Amino acid sequence: MPNIGYYHPQLVHFAIVLCIVGVLLRLVSLTGRAQWTNPAAALLLIAGGLVAYFAAQSGLDAHGPIERIPGAAEAVQAHEDWGTRARLVFGLIAIVELIAVLVRANVAKGLRLVTALGGLAGLYVLYETSEHGGQLVYEYAGGPGIRSGNPKDLSRLLVAGLFTRAMADRAGGDKEGAVRLLDELARRLPDDPSMKWITLESRIKDRGDAAGALAALRTLTPAADDRRALFRKTMLTADAYQALGHVDSAKGVLLDLQKQFPDARFIAPALEALTKP
Repeated sequence: MPNIGYYHPQLVHFAIVLCIVGVLLRLVSLTGRAQWTNPAAALLLIAGGLVAYFAAQSGLDAHGPIERIPGAAEAVQAHEDWGTRARLVFGLIAIVELIAVLVRANVAKGLRLVTALGGLAGLYVLYETSEHGGQLVYEYAGGPGIRSGNPKDLSRLLVAGLFTRAMADRAGGDKEGAVRLLDELARRLPDDPSMKWITLESRIKDRGDAAGALAALRTLTPAADDRRALFRKTMLTADAYQALGHVDSAKGVLLDLQKQFPDARFIAPALEALTKP
């Protein structure tokens, strides 16, 4: 069988939808109402069991690069274990549903009760599988960039890590750590337009050079139609004035911006923050 690890996200989401909706329809069908739910549940649960098999297989194919991330092996193994359980449960449900299609009505009814009860247990297993998969992606970065192996994607992963960690270091009071990470970010993105704003912000908030940042901001003239750049320049100018102790000047530039763009919701909170001790 070919390696299908690249398609793991697509297969997983298809399996989740098919299995959840299939179980819900099977439960509804047991009430005897809405007769259409009976064949619909059978179709979805059989398809869900089939897709669950390929979803689990694609996960096994994809785990190699992620498992090699330092500290991620245990999380990968937990996700794999729950995925294997989900494949087993919904595979068995699919088989029982298929048998129910082929046997007499009175026997089929009993089998469908079994799949409904088994489906409830399966939903718990599916939830745990999904939770561990989400943990792997969002807490261990086991997906972004790694899934494709494309150098550009991997660079984006590193950029996101450097920037996010730098912001965390700044928030935690580790300004030197933020400076080191942002310097590396600037080295990797020398031509990125956003870096000039990030660098100026760092001069104000991390390096203690608000005066130098303010002088540099005065030399920048955003295009008339570039609202984002104008907003960024004004907010950083206000930050620089505030850092220098010139609160009235900070309020002034924000009020001017508010008059020009009264619909910009972020200005009022910034003005309010300036009034707080």
